[in-house]
Amino acid sequence: MATDNFSVHLISLNDIREAEERISKHIHRTPVFTSRQADEKAGRRLFFKAENLQKTGSFKVRGALNAVLKGKEENAGWNGVVTHSSGNHGQALSFASSIAGIPGYVVVPEMAPQVKKDAIRGYGAHLIECGPKTVDRYETCALLQKEKNLEVIPSSDHVDVIAGQGTIATEFLEEVPDLDAILVSVSGGGMAAGVCVAAKSIKPDIKVYLVTPKGKGLEECLRAGQRLWTGPPQYLDTIADGIKLRHCGFITTQILIDLAEKEVFDMDDDDMIAAMKFSFEKMKLVIEPAAGATVAAAFSDKFQKLDSSLENIGVVLCGGNLDIEQLPW
Repeated sequence: MATDNFSVHLISLNDIREAEERISKHIHRTPVFTSRQADEKAGRRLFFKAENLQKTGSFKVRGALNAVLKGKEENAGWNGVVTHSSGNHGQALSFASSIAGIPGYVVVPEMAPQVKKDAIRGYGAHLIECGPKTVDRYETCALLQKEKNLEVIPSSDHVDVIAGQGTIATEFLEEVPDLDAILVSVSGGGMAAGVCVAAKSIKPDIKVYLVTPKGKGLEECLRAGQRLWTGPPQYLDTIADGIKLRHCGFITTQILIDLAEKEVFDMDDDDMIAAMKFSFEKMKLVIEPAAGATVAAAFSDKFQKLDSSLENIGVVLCGGNLDIEQLPW
């Protein structure tokens, strides 16, 4: 039975339902795929939520659109929105600002792939290039915010962004109500936090397992019950640019500590590449490495050693944005 026990985290199932109503006419209700070969490889029944087929090519549009539309509803005088992102969130915010009819600005490192710059511009935002360092992104974004009186929409650590991402789980469980667990990849944690709140509110006994690149250290945080990362954000050395951020946010970390399973699946680049190949060849689904991480987790020996009563597993394919001229194999 659905509950609303998690408003202590500043976000509730009701917030996610409102987000769903707000954004549904602007995005795809993404399909859920199954694969006999994937089931055999995993030893369980797998259900793939194809956010790689979402508008802008990833789940990110859900959170960005909810934050921008809700903000515009509550603050009609917004001059525009800004973020820093070299990838999926930048494209999502560009799309969202276009839908809302307000200016959007996306700060991108100058060495970011041209295909990503073109995509951000293509959705209508102003693209502002900055230096290669992490601090360059933050400083350029802050300067734009001050000069143009813009609202900053971060990629994950924002309650309206988290609520938007939670709509992945409400859709998923409407289509496959018998899910025993969900695998979801983690960068800043907005998608994982939204999925946790929605899934646990609708089905309290469901398990949510987190998937990261090696070296993130998320499991240590979950087991310690506190956010252990310090200092400015850092990035992991991984092909999965969608989940290379080492730090989770402050809001998202607390939600994950409270609601996610403590056992985290750390995948290396070879795991992700193999999973991407499987998805391309067997399921005919184009996915990026960050989505390959959750597929790899489902196929891992570690996952097969979990409780055998977990039969129906949801796998979130978070996105499909990659440069087809530079596939990792």
